[in-house]
Amino acid sequence: MQRVAFTNDVPAALRQALMAGSYSRVAVLVDATTRQLVLPRLADVLAGAAVVVMPAGDTHKTIDTVCDVWRGLQQAGATRSSVLVNVGGGVVTDLGGFAAATYKRGLPFINVPTTLLGAVDAALGGKTGVNFGGLKNQVGAFAEAADVIVSACFFDTLPREQLLAGYAEMVKHALLSSDEALADVLQADVCALPAGDLLALLRQSVEVKRRIVASDPLERGPRKALNLGHTVGHALESLMLERGRPVAHGTAVAWGLVAELVLSHLALQFPSAQLHRLAAFVRERYAAPAIGCDDYAALLESMHRDKKSQAGEINCTLLRACGQPEVDCAVADDDMRTALDIFRDLMGV
Repeated sequence: MQRVAFTNDVPAALRQALMAGSYSRVAVLVDATTRQLVLPRLADVLAGAAVVVMPAGDTHKTIDTVCDVWRGLQQAGATRSSVLVNVGGGVVTDLGGFAAATYKRGLPFINVPTTLLGAVDAALGGKTGVNFGGLKNQVGAFAEAADVIVSACFFDTLPREQLLAGYAEMVKHALLSSDEALADVLQADVCALPAGDLLALLRQSVEVKRRIVASDPLERGPRKALNLGHTVGHALESLMLERGRPVAHGTAVAWGLVAELVLSHLALQFPSAQLHRLAAFVRERYAAPAIGCDDYAALLESMHRDKKSQAGEINCTLLRACGQPEVDCAVADDDMRTALDIFRDLMGV
């Protein structure tokens, strides 16, 4: 069973995880950024580990990079009794988890997320994978990390944009929880919270995801609730990437939450007051996407090709109210165009 530690003493927690696993060899995956900013802070506990470095950024979340990681593991002499420690944001933990899950048909891995987005979302839940064919997370596997060490101690290296990107997933978890949870996250200032207070809020958010994942590990039913905001969000993220203006995944999710709550209001009578409250929050903290009506065709095509699509239709998770998700909601193209029109109005585009 996966062990999750919530602590700001990461070296001690990582040392304990490595001792508990009695691994024959340790390899570490970092990107160019975490190699410089984070790896030195873990130098003592990872002394002697083989270090594999990948380029930073979502554009490198590809099968070619996985091949580089496989080569690094092979050169390090890794076996199925070894362990790969993924130190980084969601790109590192997603890609590193997939590389570990497929190398020699699977070796254990430990996730040490260094971004808020990675800590609240990517590092937990057992989803691993890479982008393919211009679409997000098209190739992957369900594989849980042996250990995940959730902390806020590395967030001092993050710019405001990255903190807000991670906070979007916390907003999503609150929407899947209750009105009270949503009020808590919309009132907090993630960029000003001390590490201890942020860790406590982060733990509450992570526990929402863990409860949902425990009920449906392979995403055949209730876990699909965690896709809230992601159908539209992934399409916007892919469009921005194609234009050479990539945005953080969490930023795209924040936009997607607004658009899919518009759909929720139209189809399921999600309360308009909550919709407008969320839209104001996102409009104030996240730059609005520069999209127009001419972009709808590309966005809809991306949504139809999304991995959540069934028989080619647009598939979304919607909400009747906070804590009341409806999964596998088919959305007609005309309804999505209407939602995008209202979304643009709410965001001031």
